[in-house]
Amino acid sequence: MSAEHRRRWEDDRVDLDPAISARLRRNDAGLVPAIAQQHDTGEVLMLGWMDDEALARTIASGRATYWSRSRGEYWTKGETSGNRQWVRSVRLDCDGDTLLLGVEQEGAACHTGDRTCFDADVLWISDDPRGAGV
Repeated sequence: MSAEHRRRWEDDRVDLDPAISARLRRNDAGLVPAIAQQHDTGEVLMLGWMDDEALARTIASGRATYWSRSRGEYWTKGETSGNRQWVRSVRLDCDGDTLLLGVEQEGAACHTGDRTCFDADVLWISDDPRGAGV
C-alpha cells in the first residue's frame, strides 16, 4: 500500500479515483449493489452495498469492504468472523449500477454460516433447459 493510501487510512477516509466514481450510478442512498462471486468457480456468494469510499477501501486494501445499512458503518468482510474475502477483480456492469467482485472466499460468505447467502431458500427450479415455466 502506498504512503498516500496509508495516510488516508489514518485519517479514516479513502478517496475513489474520480474517473471510476463518475461511472457509478448510485441509488437514492448513494449506494451501488456489489455482488461477491468466487473468482475461480463463478459461485455467487453474497450481495453487499458500497459507496465510493467502500469501493476505494476495497481497491486500496484488496479486502472486500461494504457499507452496512443496518449499522451505518463500513465493515471489511471477515474482520470479526475470520471469513475474509480477498478481492481478485472488480467489474462494473454495462449500466454502471452494479459491481461484481471476483473474490477468494475464506470460510462462509453468509452471516448464517452457509457457504453462500443463496443456499437455503430455493424458490423455483425448472427442468426445462430453456427456463420455461410449467
